[in-house]
Amino acid sequence: MPLAVDVFWSFRSPYSYLATPRLVRLAADYDVDVNVRVVLPIAVRIPGFFDTVNPLWPPYLLRDTMRIAEYEGIPYAWPRPDPVVQEFPSRKVAAEQPYIHRLTRLGVAAAECGRGLPFVTEVSAVIWGGKVTGWHEGSHLAEAAARAGLDLEELDAAIAADPGRHDGVIAENQRALEAAGHWGVPTMVFEGEPFFGQDRIDLLVWRMGQRGLRRRAG
Repeated sequence: MPLAVDVFWSFRSPYSYLATPRLVRLAADYDVDVNVRVVLPIAVRIPGFFDTVNPLWPPYLLRDTMRIAEYEGIPYAWPRPDPVVQEFPSRKVAAEQPYIHRLTRLGVAAAECGRGLPFVTEVSAVIWGGKVTGWHEGSHLAEAAARAGLDLEELDAAIAADPGRHDGVIAENQRALEAAGHWGVPTMVFEGEPFFGQDRIDLLVWRMGQRGLRRRAG
């Protein structure tokens, strides 16, 4: 029986995006189930978050994510549009959020189809990969969903039939993240132990190795 790890992940998190190729390799190389549990980004989840954050943090985040992407050889640029509508330089988060709620519900629907990791992999590459302006328009998301083995219209229809249930799953994911002992993404949780950040995947593999993690045949 394979081991299992929950991955708490956000469509607005560049660190989530940058961790995803390594999570794909983890799932391909080892006998482990990688369960993606999407959450809303902290900017939406915690009202007023940017009112108290250190002003040095946003520019450091940009510098840090750019060098991680360069080091890992991952295409990367800040999305156009940003999945979270936010004013700059005030950093005020808009009350209306036309993108992030749809994306997060789609992540829930994809996970329920057993395609959570492929879906976030393909969609985040469109959003964060630096090649697409207007990722929310045209066929970009539909084509990404198709590459993940899913039909975007079917996902949207499932959400439209019961959006409250999908929002309930998102809320439960957020509670589970906090119950595991963290608030940020990406956080990997294995047997109740949290591993926060894309730079903790090696440590996660080490811990799972202590529990009998095996490489896949071939």
